[in-house]
This record gives sequence, structure tokens and C-alpha cells, in this order.
Amino acid sequence: MQSRKLFHAVRPFISALAAIATATVLVFAIYFTQLGPQWITFLTGVLVAAILAEATRRSRAEWVVTRRTAQLSSVKDKLERETQLRKTTEKEVAAAKPRLHLIDEVLPTMVVLVDIEGRCLYHNRAFLDWSRLQPEQVKGRHMRDVLGVKVYQETAAVIRQSLSGQAVHYKRTQKMPDGAVYSLSIEHLPQFGEDGKVTGFYMLINDITEPGDVRVPAQPESSADQNMLADSHPEQITAQQDADRIRMAIEKGEFSLFCHLIAPLAVNSGEAGHYEILIRLMEEEEGMMPPGMFFPLAEKHGLMPHLDRWVVQHVAEWVALQKSQEGQRESSMFFINVSEATIADPGFPEFLRLTLLEYGVPGAALCFEIPESELAAKTAEVAEFARQVRQCGCRVALSGFGRELVSFDLIRGFQVEFLKIDGSTILGILRDPAKLAKVTAINQVAKKIGVKTIAEMVESEESIAKLREIGIDFAQGFGISRPRPLAG
Repeated sequence: MQSRKLFHAVRPFISALAAIATATVLVFAIYFTQLGPQWITFLTGVLVAAILAEATRRSRAEWVVTRRTAQLSSVKDKLERETQLRKTTEKEVAAAKPRLHLIDEVLPTMVVLVDIEGRCLYHNRAFLDWSRLQPEQVKGRHMRDVLGVKVYQETAAVIRQSLSGQAVHYKRTQKMPDGAVYSLSIEHLPQFGEDGKVTGFYMLINDITEPGDVRVPAQPESSADQNMLADSHPEQITAQQDADRIRMAIEKGEFSLFCHLIAPLAVNSGEAGHYEILIRLMEEEEGMMPPGMFFPLAEKHGLMPHLDRWVVQHVAEWVALQKSQEGQRESSMFFINVSEATIADPGFPEFLRLTLLEYGVPGAALCFEIPESELAAKTAEVAEFARQVRQCGCRVALSGFGRELVSFDLIRGFQVEFLKIDGSTILGILRDPAKLAKVTAINQVAKKIGVKTIAEMVESEESIAKLREIGIDFAQGFGISRPRPLAG
């Protein structure tokens, strides 16, 4: 490297020395030899050409140096101007920072910036004051944690619209932890990157509650009043307390999920086992509360759609966590029972799409169980629900099939992947020929229409052998396995 630099430094001098040497040789040849006029003329011409070439090279070198010097001076001036501009800008930003901070502190509109993954990138003081949260509970957290599971689920559809690039405006009421109910006007303004793609959205929230209109549930003024109320309406108080308990359990995630194996019956079939999701409420004093106790209350107080959404979200989250584990069988499905209220909920399909997108879970990982009784009572509504969840890639199963009079006309045009044969029928196949014939007929027709069958409440090895002989595809029950925690 040093020799190369030395060569570049002495190269002009070498050229000059070469020209001088050539001139010296020519002069010596002219004056000290007996060359003729022709040679003298030729050599003189060569000397003149060499001198002109050297002069031209030196002139060009000086021109290049002059031009580069001018360019360097121009760049230097530009750099000085940009440096001065940056310093001026920094001073202006520093001067404006207190004003911006003041605006951030006193602006009544609540502002939240949400990224494409649903996490909060920015919030102002108004939002913290109104939501009564600490900065660490908001900045960088997912909006599900910030807004709460219930509110996030209710606004899933508009969040999806915002992330697709649409501006959205809507109004809603919000109940605070102290019971106060406020009216809010909310706008979602999409944020776009340089490539034109959506990078998130701004959420602008205005409290439009009129003065004096904040609704707070009436509370008894004293313990004596509470005792009097409890004595007058003990059943109502107990039911309301139970409903509040379930509502709080949903919001705080106090439910536990269990899974029950749905095993393939054919030997060496290569089929993956599937799992039905079961939900239990964990009580601190009494242990696990069975679903027969809290489901009726949840249905009575309109909480089933929230509970079903909680189940879907947590199952999707669990599946996403398992995707990276070696040996996880991707073909396994998780069967989720949905309530009548969820089937009628128009916002559920949007929530489902958003949840699958958020966790990166394929729709084929979920299969929704619909009771046969619901299909018989509300055929059009159930068919529309099935159509929309199938658009998300999910599967559909019809449960309790064969409990009443079997009618395959009922499922004509209603596409399902699985028929779950009612457990009360399965329990009698070893002692009741009529029930055995019924199960056999259901399986034969299901095979013709391309639907797989699942036997429920399988209790013994004898039942498993008989079902395998009939050709039933899957079996579920204590004879197969007992439910276990989903996280286990």
C-alpha cells in the first residue's frame, strides 16, 4: 500500500525526467553526430511532440486539480450550511419541545398510536388520566391488555378495518372500574409508510358524556341497607353476585382450559388425534367449578359471547406458542363448542379473522361444534355462521347427532367435516340392537357424503372394538382418555 502511494507521488516527476532525457538525447544526436537533414527534422519533430504532450498533460492535471478544489469547496460550503441548518433546527425543536409537551399534557382529546401488530407506540396524558393506567401499563403493550379483553373483542371489527387502511368513526359506551359509564366518540386514522402500506393507526378518543350524565350504579348507603336489600331479595343478590363473578373471571382470565382427546379408531390410519376444548372456572376456596354451574348464569346474563371469544383467543395463542415446538402435529384440530348467542353474534366472524391473523394461526387448526338442535331450530342463522367461519379456513362439526330422530335432510346443503354421534346412543350399542343399527346407519350415510364420524362418551374397550368394527372414524370419552389441562 505504501509503495503504491509512493508511486503515485513520484509519477509526475518520472514523466518530466523522461521528457528531459529524450530532449537531451535528441540534442546530442543533432550536434554530435553526422545525421542528415531528414533525420534531424524527424528527431526535432519527435522532440516538439514530446514537449507538447507533456505540456498538455500538465495543463490537464492543473485543470483537474482546479475543478476538484472547486468541488471540495462547494461540498464544504454545503456541509457548513447543513450543519448550521441542523443546529438551527435543533434549537427550534428544543424551543418547541416545552410547547409540544404542554399540548400533550393539556390536549383534551385522548391520542393513542397503535402499530400493525396491535401494540401501543404512543399515548398522551389525557389517555392515561382517563384510563387510570400507568405509562408502563400502556407503552409497548398490546391493545388487548390496555383496553381489556372485553372491549378489545367488541372493537375487533373496527380495528381490522383500520389495519386494512380505512378511516373509521364510531361511538360507544365505556364502563369504568368504579361502575361509571361514559359515552365516547372514537376515530381511527390509518398511518401509512413510505411504501404506501399501513403501519398502524391513530386512535382519537373524545369523551362526549354530557355533564351530569355519568351513570354510576346505585349503591346502598350503609351496611344496614345492604343487609335489608339482601334480606328482601336474597336470590336476586346471589344471582347478580355470581354473574359479576363470572364477568370478572372473563376479564381477568381466571378460567382454565382443558383438552379431551378425540382419537382415530382405525389401526395404522395415519390420522392425527384431535382435541375438544373444555373450560373450567377455578375457585380459590372450592377448587374447580364445573361448567354446569356457570354456563346457565353466563347465558342468562348475556356473557356467553364474551366467554366464547375468550376461549378462541386463548386457544389461538396456545397453538401459536406450540408451532415452534418440535413434534407438534400441525394436522391436529381443536374443537370449540359455540353457544347460541355466539352463533347469532354478527361480530364474531370478524373477531375470529382478526385473532387468527394476530397469532398467525391457520383457520384449519380450529373446528367449531354446533349442536344439532340449534341447526334444527335456526337453520338459516346456523348455516350463515358456518359459512363465515369456513371462510376463515375453520372446520365445522355437528354435535349431538342422532339424539332425536335422524334426518340427513337437515344437513343437506350444510357442509360439515364431522358428525359427532350422541353419547347416549353410543352407550347403548352393546346391549341395544336398535341403537347399534342406528349408529351403523349414521356411519354408512356419513361415509357416502364424505363426512367423518366421531363417537362420543366411549367408556370401554368393548365399545371401542365394536365402533372399530362398524367403521367409525374417531372416538372420544373416558375409555379413550380423561381430559387434561391444555397447558399440560
